[in-house]
Amino acid sequence: MKTVLDPNVRVELIQRIQSLSHHHKAQWGRMNLWQMLRHCTLAEEMYLGNKEHPRNFIGRLIGQMAIKGILKDEQPLGKNSPTAPAFKVKETNGDIEVEKSKWISLIESYDNYNNADFNHWFFGKMSHEQVGHFAYKHIDHHLRQFNV
Repeated sequence: MKTVLDPNVRVELIQRIQSLSHHHKAQWGRMNLWQMLRHCTLAEEMYLGNKEHPRNFIGRLIGQMAIKGILKDEQPLGKNSPTAPAFKVKETNGDIEVEKSKWISLIESYDNYNNADFNHWFFGKMSHEQVGHFAYKHIDHHLRQFNV
């Protein structure tokens, strides 16, 4: 299974991000390109330990079972997966190139990933490997959303 912790996978993801431009439109969902870029930047900041979000009540009940189900195979995340309010970007426009650069920089930071105490807002405690696999699936999900 692909992981963002693999340098070759990071190169592939960064190339896909670099190919995004104003003409890319969402194949599903409500986010426009800038909102998706900002959403992904916020998610990477969480995975890397730069920002913390409190656990969700439902996540406390089923989060560990859910992450195991998501990571059991190479299936991509489903279209229109729910988004936590903290990761919903209300602003509808911003500098796409600046946000792409921020996202790429955060992805490059996985080269030194060391967030042993990571707690996802829904899934709870996640291992190093789980974070790598899930971060990849999340990134891939949004790049596929914009057909790259």
